[in-house]
Amino acid sequence: MKNPVISGLYAITPDLLDTGALRGVAEQALAGGVRLMQYRNKIADQSLLREQARQLQQLCRAHGAAFIINDHLEIAIELDADGLHVGQEDVSVSQTRHQLGCDKIIGVSCYNRLDLAIQAQKEGADYVAFGAFYTSVTKQNTVTAPIDLLCQAKQKIVAPVVCIGGINLTNATTLIEQGCDAIAVSNALFQAKDIQASAQQFSGLF
Repeated sequence: MKNPVISGLYAITPDLLDTGALRGVAEQALAGGVRLMQYRNKIADQSLLREQARQLQQLCRAHGAAFIINDHLEIAIELDADGLHVGQEDVSVSQTRHQLGCDKIIGVSCYNRLDLAIQAQKEGADYVAFGAFYTSVTKQNTVTAPIDLLCQAKQKIVAPVVCIGGINLTNATTLIEQGCDAIAVSNALFQAKDIQASAQQFSGLF
């Protein structure tokens, strides 16, 4: 997949050690219309990370979705993943671009700081992510991003803006109305009783 549009529902996988269970929920989300999926697992060891990433990549390819890995550049290179998402303490955008190539997606966490987003765009990021906009169950001790940051960002940068942090079907509308291009969702999607239906509802907001 080359340079897919960064828009709509962006699924962030939950921390699961059971690879079969992870495949199951991911497949439901993809069946519901997810076209961007980020593999993020903070409790798996390197061997499990590689195996889960490989299996999720196969699912994403079967559904025509972009597969992005969180943080692990070496695994993204090894699997020829569609892209990598990095934080401010991870490998730099320029180094990531050099190692991944020009046709891969690079996303950057910018928290609540517009200056980081401007710098990330300058270095060649394909999208910037702000958040947490709401209280996050998935990621604790996060900084809080104000809603008006989206308006400021749209005036200063042209890279797609992804919103993350405590987003659900009720509060997502506000972020979309303020100009975000994609919403990154984990708990509200993967903890839903009907994951496929939830993915369809989230996608329908756009």
